Amino acid sequence: QVHLVEPGGGLVQPGASLRRACLDAGSTPETSAMGWLRQAPGKEREFVAVINRSGRIASVAESVRGRFSISRAGAKDTIYLQMNRVEPEDTAVYYCAADRAYRTPPAFTYWGQGTQVTVSS
Repeated sequence: QVHLVEPGGGLVQPGASLRRACLDAGSTPETSAMGWLRQAPGKEREFVAVINRSGRIASVAESVRGRFSISRAGAKDTIYLQMNRVEPEDTAVYYCAADRAYRTPPAFTYWGQGTQVTVSS
C-alpha cells in the first residue's frame, strides 16, 4: 500500500527558496512515478512536476520551469521539490502524488494529504 507523507510547507517570503519532501512510507512494491501538483484558491488543481523511479526522467510544468526542480533521494522512496524565487502566485496547497507507472501526460493514483504553502511578505 502506498502511503505518501509530505511534511513541511508554511509561510515563505517572496523571492525565498523552499524545499519540499515527500516520502512513500508504504510497505508494498515501489511506485514508478512520484510528483507534485498544486491547487490555488479558486483554481483547478495543476501539475507541477514528476520524476520516474530512477530519477533519470523528469518533467516540470512550464509555469514554474526555471524556478522549480524535482529530484529523487538515493533511497528512491523520497522525492524533493526545490522551489526557488517563489512568488505570491505560488501560494497553493501542494499535493504529493504517485503512480505505479510513469505516464505521459502525468497521471497519479495515490495522493498525499496536501500541505499549504503561502508566499507573502
